[in-house]
Amino acid sequence: MTRWMWAVTLVVMGGLGCQQEQKAAPPARAEIRALGNATVEFIPKEGQHPYCLLYTVSEKGVIRQLTMTRENRSIRCEPGKRIYNSSFRIPVEEGKIRAYIFFSDQRIQAGSVAQQLYDLRDRPRVTAMDFRLPGSVSVEQLEFTPQPGGPAVPDAVEGSTELPDNTEAAQPADEEPGMQLEPQGNARTTPPAPAN
Repeated sequence: MTRWMWAVTLVVMGGLGCQQEQKAAPPARAEIRALGNATVEFIPKEGQHPYCLLYTVSEKGVIRQLTMTRENRSIRCEPGKRIYNSSFRIPVEEGKIRAYIFFSDQRIQAGSVAQQLYDLRDRPRVTAMDFRLPGSVSVEQLEFTPQPGGPAVPDAVEGSTELPDNTEAAQPADEEPGMQLEPQGNARTTPPAPAN
């Protein structure tokens, strides 16, 4: 090889090395704050879209929508304040969860997001591009493993409601704690767990 070829090779190798080093992880859009062994809060960071939806997918395949409203649409989420102004109990028997927070620039229907998330539940990572949603949307994925025992956190929510056949017509109560999708696709109603 000539000197010229060596020089070109070194420049190309150096450029590739710099490109790999420059790829940093994107900044977190939200954080998960543990309040106990199985209780958490989700806190949006600055600079996110004003609306959000929050879902969890457990190791056992149970999908829960934790931000339910009468209209079954995304809610307003303020930076630095806990989502839904609530703490959430994660069922220990369902194992580790992945929490998905969908930030959007407009209010979006939650039912279609739940169904799409159910279809993508086996993927280790999802992005906003994996979903058919209107407007500008970004997704934050967080993980948490609940542990047995520990003190109970008062007023923590662990909810589930029946998944209606017609999501558009669903009119759950304003303070309904969440929606649960069973792994087999069958929905059932379960009462909220008592706060100790």
